[in-house]
Amino acid sequence: MTVALKLRPLTSQVFAPFGDVIEVSGNADKYINQGNCARYHDRALLDFNGGRAGISVFQSKAFSLPIKLEMVERHPDGSQAFLPLSDKPFVVVVASDEDGIPARPEAFKTTPGQGVNYHRNTWHGVLTPLHDPGLFAVVDRIGSGPNLEEYWFPEPFMIMD
Repeated sequence: MTVALKLRPLTSQVFAPFGDVIEVSGNADKYINQGNCARYHDRALLDFNGGRAGISVFQSKAFSLPIKLEMVERHPDGSQAFLPLSDKPFVVVVASDEDGIPARPEAFKTTPGQGVNYHRNTWHGVLTPLHDPGLFAVVDRIGSGPNLEEYWFPEPFMIMD
């Protein structure tokens, strides 16, 4: 005899005994990237020896090309992974470090299914989806103390298709 399992809506409450549901819900904890991106902070608890990482969900406004690149940022205390929750491309900007400041940036366009993980202390652009809804799961450091350094270019760059 086969026992049927009826699908039910997944909610944080019913799933809590088993783990965490990673989703956009409630109000954003804060707005980042010049107000273009709502951060739904620390949406899952991961347990690591000597510290912890968190999974957050970011919802960013979509950008249109060309894009003005005025600043990059880096995180000295941890890597940062961006995992799109849609099949839409986004822009990735990186720059090598030259004595504490970013070198000339490089820009890339992802294909569906690609995510990125920025190594610790790597200069990178802000989250830049090209289509709505701009949803990403982000795995990064959760902890006390600052983990963000920004660099504003003297002259902006324009990212073209």
